[in-house]
Amino acid sequence: MIFWIVLLAGCILWIVLPRIGVLAHYRTWRAARERERLEDALKHLLNREHLGRHATPESLGGALNLSRTAVMRLIEQMEEQGLLETRGMELHLTAEGERWALHVVRAHRLWERYLADEARMPLAQVHAEAQRREHALTADQLDELEAAMGYPRRDPHGDPIPSRAGILPDAEGTPLTAWPLDIPGRIVHLEDEPAIAYEQILAAGLHLGQTIRVLERTPQRLTLSDGENEYRLAPAVAANVNLAPLTEVEAARNHTIPLSDLPLRQTAEIVAIDDALQGFTRRRLLDLGLTPGAVVYPELQNAFADPRAYRVRGTLIALRQDQAARILVRPQSLN
Repeated sequence: MIFWIVLLAGCILWIVLPRIGVLAHYRTWRAARERERLEDALKHLLNREHLGRHATPESLGGALNLSRTAVMRLIEQMEEQGLLETRGMELHLTAEGERWALHVVRAHRLWERYLADEARMPLAQVHAEAQRREHALTADQLDELEAAMGYPRRDPHGDPIPSRAGILPDAEGTPLTAWPLDIPGRIVHLEDEPAIAYEQILAAGLHLGQTIRVLERTPQRLTLSDGENEYRLAPAVAANVNLAPLTEVEAARNHTIPLSDLPLRQTAEIVAIDDALQGFTRRRLLDLGLTPGAVVYPELQNAFADPRAYRVRGTLIALRQDQAARILVRPQSLN
């Protein structure tokens, strides 16, 4: 009898003990879930406002997959916390709500940058993983992450990363569907939602920083070219690709090749590191001396051709093929 009493008492303690009990863990989990839902709501409101529209209870319920009752309860909670105001059927962020929303967007885009550049996660997967991680870091921790990555300005899709002060530059670029025919432009943004359209863009082989032109536009498809390859996209998919005019420096890059394509012992001048490469990796390449104007050449190659050893500024360094492909060089004349 004593044994069962002790066992029962132990089970009760295991359930109700503060911090380590089942109830404590449940409360922590529930609080985290409520915070995530609130922050997802703030992001939805901010996104709608940046598109020139305001969220409604219906749009919020659709974005968060909530019932009408749950949406109204969430709106009341956010109003009580001073995060939004209801004006008729429109939901408006307050100054505090916008500040919090920008913090979450900043966390999401910094995580995407880290996951793409440093964790080397496939681009099709970084959005979902960043969505999971974005709720965990404080402003100070985000500052540390941002500094360690060299203060990247844009995420892997080309979206601007808000500053800690809450400054969010406007997204740049013109959709492919509105870009003039046969005029070269640089890809500056790849919209990652809906995911199915983004996956088609990646599968086609398009990427940030790429220079392309529209060869043909019909109601059924757009035909694009980067000078070597042709790409075909449905208009609904092409609308998620934004271009910007080339600068003089970018126009000069058309006469360059990736360092990975440079023949063994052929010297070349470094013109630029692809803007799509950011974070720790970009900083390491610059620290190794791979800066514009430096002379570089492949000196050694192993049997599998990856990595390859390059001579730059009197030092021999090893680069993987995918790293060298992001370094644009201008081959020099052979003596």
